[in-house]
Amino acid sequence: ASQRLRHILGDDDGTPTPTIFTEMDTLQHDGSELEWKESARWVKFEEKVEEGGERWSKPHVSTLTLHSLFELRTCLQTGSIMLDLEGYSLPQIVEEIVDGQIADGLITPDLKEKIIFVLLRKHRHQTKKPIHRSLADIGKSSNTTSSEYNTQSRSMNDISDTPSTDQLKNKFMKKIPRDAEASNVLVGEVDFLERPFVSFVRLAQATTLGGLTEVPVPTRFLFILLGPHGKTKSYNEIGRAIATLMVDDLFSDVAYKARDREDLIAGVDEFLDEVIVLPPGEWDPKIRIEPPKKVPSSVMNLNELGQMNGSASGAAAGEDEEIPAPHELGEELKFTGRFCGGLWLDIKRKIPWYCSDIYDGFHIQSISAVLFIYLGCITNAITFGGLLGDATDNYQGVMESFLGTALAGTVFCLFGGQPLIILSSTGPILIFEKLLYDFSKSNKVDYMELRLWIGLHSCLQCFLLVVSDASYIIKYMTRFTEEGFSSLISFIFISDALKKLYYPINRGFKPDSITAYKCDCMAPDQATFNFTGGWTMSKKDCAKYGGALVGNACKYVPDLALMSFILFFGTYSMTVSLKKFKFSRYFPTKLRSLFSDFAIIISILVFCGLDYLLQLDTPKLHVPTELKPTRSDRGWLVMPFGKNPWWWYVASAVPAVLVTILIFMDQQISAVIVNRKENKLKVFYTRKMITYIYCIYIYTHKQTN
Repeated sequence: ASQRLRHILGDDDGTPTPTIFTEMDTLQHDGSELEWKESARWVKFEEKVEEGGERWSKPHVSTLTLHSLFELRTCLQTGSIMLDLEGYSLPQIVEEIVDGQIADGLITPDLKEKIIFVLLRKHRHQTKKPIHRSLADIGKSSNTTSSEYNTQSRSMNDISDTPSTDQLKNKFMKKIPRDAEASNVLVGEVDFLERPFVSFVRLAQATTLGGLTEVPVPTRFLFILLGPHGKTKSYNEIGRAIATLMVDDLFSDVAYKARDREDLIAGVDEFLDEVIVLPPGEWDPKIRIEPPKKVPSSVMNLNELGQMNGSASGAAAGEDEEIPAPHELGEELKFTGRFCGGLWLDIKRKIPWYCSDIYDGFHIQSISAVLFIYLGCITNAITFGGLLGDATDNYQGVMESFLGTALAGTVFCLFGGQPLIILSSTGPILIFEKLLYDFSKSNKVDYMELRLWIGLHSCLQCFLLVVSDASYIIKYMTRFTEEGFSSLISFIFISDALKKLYYPINRGFKPDSITAYKCDCMAPDQATFNFTGGWTMSKKDCAKYGGALVGNACKYVPDLALMSFILFFGTYSMTVSLKKFKFSRYFPTKLRSLFSDFAIIISILVFCGLDYLLQLDTPKLHVPTELKPTRSDRGWLVMPFGKNPWWWYVASAVPAVLVTILIFMDQQISAVIVNRKENKLKVFYTRKMITYIYCIYIYTHKQTN
């Protein structure tokens, strides 16, 4: 088996195997009706529906019987295996499965309609309320005759190919990694079969099959087991066995790359080789094993098989994969107690990933993220640059904000690590700059020189934080602090967007005074033109001949507020729609994912084009066209001496402490939020390096601005 798996997994094209979400549904007899009811689910570990069907159990390690694994192996040997089946709807897939079994002689043609009928019954998930039955229904026999299958109230038309509202609103979707695919396990017993009906299906493209899965995740695998009455427990255990195998890293790779039945059986055999059996008399099967903090990574399993390729580096091969846990902090926050100990460990963690950080940027999903971050950086730099210019009489403006953001981003991306953080002006820094400028102006102190010394002191203080491993104090931040900070950031951006939407509204318009609104083009020199009235010409001609527009209606632009609302809500609605387009039934899966990845960029470009075509004077950000300081009376370099008394150089250390606290806490809390284990970021963290880069950025930014 190991030799066969080495051959199967040897042709690695570098594409990571998607995370598999597995759901097991069991066939339930509800009086005279049938339905598939969700009984368990797996992402990495198993969750069962507790007795009573009201809630889910905690995630736990699946415990399987050895007999169920051998029975599963037998099912794969004797049942039908359909790999890379072209299927786009559940009825079509089910019909092809049944037709395949008939063609192979596994079932007789007279069973076709009955099996299809059972497989297309509605699926009731844990999120839905149970069907209410009358007292007369309770106690009815679960046996159903062949004639009853043709008199059920539910038909194939009840099967929908699009996600339901319950699926889209399911909060469990947040726990499933992006780009995950589903594996559905259907097990049950019926009275018209004499031997088990088994089928394992791998679809050529992951397809959303309506309400088959509790979350809107496209289905890639199907395992169906129907059998005669009397073996309910055995069928359920076989279903749990295949579900557990599907979330196993090694077997899921085999399932995606298997070429025939023997490849799948080899994957089961390899799993059996690693199985540990517990004596039945020394362990209670009802005890649920808690998920471990660390599990052997799939890279180690591949190496044990002899699968040594470029993606399994020596550094990564010996590491264990940590399981995401709420508010669990990593080793980057451990206190080393050595001079620059944390910085040195950050550098060692960064080096093995340096090359991949560069070439991973050319991945299609990275390109969409780059475009989005670019728009986020440039709009933030222009917005805060304009606000800085207003607050400091243009000593700091859009161009300075541009260069600072560009320098910080370049240095950080070249030498920083995980997580990727946008280094730019923020609200607290803007407030500090305004207060500092007002203080300098009122005390007749040179603002730029004082700002330079505050930056130098702040740089030194940040460096002391780096060498002393001060980042470890962030571990005392609670989840409440993180959520509060995250909510504050969201609130600032949302409120800022709404403020921009409020700006175009003409709040001073009075319908009763409409006769007083006028706009005249006045000649630049009334004596020269010997004309005291207004010129009758267009707005463009007035500007062309040097005239001046005079009147309270000159700045009026029709439909400006309406157009702003259309652009705002149109961009938002289109972005949300394109994000959900991934779970639709149109186009292949990869194309739908591509639309979803570039949803924000596509929406922005579409509505920017609409704004350009309509030629309305909507509010826009103005970008400087020349590389020069905002104020013409100063240069790029700021001299540290000569304009302020010497004692200001020392006193500036006091406000520098406030700047350091603002920068340090802002950056560190942001890093903790992005670096949560549930986000499943792969690159090692470099928290001290990030702060060290901040030191360099602060020094150069204050020196040149």
